[in-house]
Amino acid sequence: MAELTLDSVTKVFNEGGSDEIVAVDDVTMGIEDGEFLVLVGPSGCGKSTTLRMIAGLETVTDGEIRLGGRAINDTGPADRDIAMVFQSYALYPHMTVRENMSFGLEESTDMPDDEIRATVEETAAMMGIEELLDRKPSELSGGQQQRVALGRAIVRDPAAFLMDEPLSNLDAKLRATMRTELQRIQDELGVTTVYVTHDQTEAMTMGDRIAVLDDGVLQQVGTPLECYHTPANRFVAGFIGEPSMNFFPTTREGDALSNERFTYPLPEDVRETLGDATNVTLGVRPEDVEFAAEAETLGPHDFECVVDVVEPVGESNNVYLRFADAPDGETFIATISGMRTVSSGDRVVATIPPEAIHLFDDRTGEALKNRSLDDVEGVTPT
Repeated sequence: MAELTLDSVTKVFNEGGSDEIVAVDDVTMGIEDGEFLVLVGPSGCGKSTTLRMIAGLETVTDGEIRLGGRAINDTGPADRDIAMVFQSYALYPHMTVRENMSFGLEESTDMPDDEIRATVEETAAMMGIEELLDRKPSELSGGQQQRVALGRAIVRDPAAFLMDEPLSNLDAKLRATMRTELQRIQDELGVTTVYVTHDQTEAMTMGDRIAVLDDGVLQQVGTPLECYHTPANRFVAGFIGEPSMNFFPTTREGDALSNERFTYPLPEDVRETLGDATNVTLGVRPEDVEFAAEAETLGPHDFECVVDVVEPVGESNNVYLRFADAPDGETFIATISGMRTVSSGDRVVATIPPEAIHLFDDRTGEALKNRSLDDVEGVTPT
């Protein structure tokens, strides 16, 4: 186990050429000893390239990677004391499960055969695959192959685990089960882990912290709660969360924000956070949008709307709303209880509470105001 540090790490493909590509741009972050950090972002954002540089499968163009305080830029992959789990599982098809899990120990250590056997069997029991040790990969399901790939990494007792979208080939139910298993195993082993995914649900449910990348640039590092409720910029706000945050482009006019659909008065404390910004995007999470039946009088943050589409998802309904004077298709989302009945064409009053809004500078995308985490309820253990 060890701390992993990336210090101004950059990766440039075809450096100096006309088709030069900066895949990872000046990324700096530290992963604490025993921490589970999730690298998340859209396809092509540089997360797998970052992981491959840590593993030694890609060279670092600039910057330094340290494991346990030791620079490993020039250390070969086999000597980095790192175990990697690939998306494709990468099992040897002609070997049994036992042989797949033993192979790395046999090739890279002086461990006696009986100790290797005991280590493999102990790990197989932890993974729940002890009955599969004499089977070959072709005889296993996708979930079983994934457990073997994880077990092969675990037996090496590395300083760090690297996982590159290891659950993406599994069906939805099995992915949910394996998410829980991975967290349990990592917690038991206490090994520093970097996990790559494009699935923000995996990131939110698995990581001690999340590192959000976009176009090779690190956007924010924080706990899932911090990235969700206090995003550093509009990209993070839109990427983290499902359904995504609603965004409304506005212009500041005196004490309010305005666009062609509405005027939104701002409380004094919120106005003070805007500084001299005039073009501002107002954001609100779908679950923070409240609505009720039509009312005779409207408050300053109430708006007449029409229900466009309703998506029932069991415990909740995603309701697509449009302002009363907006054309079809120009919608925003409210998430309400699945026990509430609402239908397309219903006329309602939507409320966007001032305490729940986020504000972003249109020019830079940076967050000017986020909702307060003081609203988050704590649970006191009994």
